[in-house]
Amino acid sequence: MFSIKTLTTILLASAAAVSAAPTTTTGSTKATRTTHLTGVTHSVVAGLGGLRFDPDNVVAEIGDVPLADGSGFFPGFEFFTPEGQAPDVFQIVVEDKKPIWYYCAQPAMTHCNAGMVGVVNQNFDNQDFSLAKHKELAAKATLVIPPVKHVGKVIPNPNPLGGF
Repeated sequence: MFSIKTLTTILLASAAAVSAAPTTTTGSTKATRTTHLTGVTHSVVAGLGGLRFDPDNVVAEIGDVPLADGSGFFPGFEFFTPEGQAPDVFQIVVEDKKPIWYYCAQPAMTHCNAGMVGVVNQNFDNQDFSLAKHKELAAKATLVIPPVKHVGKVIPNPNPLGGF
């Protein structure tokens, strides 16, 4: 009944979470990454057992790569699979310790309203911006607007036989 999606970063960040713009640099015309990858990958599964992400709260270090399928940082909705794991996953790299909020923007069903939201690096000291508060506000939303731009990248599932 529900599709299972494996997310390559904590998925579907709200539009506000993708608002950070790169700064202009001079010198080289080739972009370089200044974040050192840690080699740690976090997997997030979407839709297993209902309209939820598992886990919905990820604590990651700078350079970690949370795995997210097709509902975060907006990869679109092309990760549907009737059962099992998707052949591709969605990936982002954690660039700083700021919270990264994500939700399922599926407009045909009220996934976000049902609590299908999550966060990478929640600020546990601020209950006004907690995961619980985010879910409470999402439940009251009357409109879900998918982001217009994809952020992150789609890669082949690195562990397609890994199960859940």
